[in-house]
Amino acid sequence: MVIISISLNDTILEEMERMQKELGYSGRSEIIRSGLRMLVSAEKEKSSFKGTIEGIIIVVNEEKYNEEISKIRHNFSGIIKTQIHNHLQSHKCLQIFIMKGNAKKIVDMLNKIEISKKANYIKFIVT
Repeated sequence: MVIISISLNDTILEEMERMQKELGYSGRSEIIRSGLRMLVSAEKEKSSFKGTIEGIIIVVNEEKYNEEISKIRHNFSGIIKTQIHNHLQSHKCLQIFIMKGNAKKIVDMLNKIEISKKANYIKFIVT
């Protein structure tokens, strides 16, 4: 097995250690491997989408990043059928995008939001 090194901020490390204890992972490496398996699985699922699909994208982001999320949204206005924006506690926002369109475009939007690092949470549900 190859050994790699990663850097984590204190918040992520604390969350990881909390989850390790609560979920019973044997160590840090095992919880990281589990997270990577989930990421690989999610990417495989996204690559399986073909043709026209419908779905819902749920995004939670800090209020200060609304402009960046909005810029991404504007590039995909043709496939966004409805958007709901709601302010949450702690200066966070919930955005719900109801989508219909080419699967590759929807996946592209998801990827752009994920890569931007401006979202605390992203979930895509295919309907």
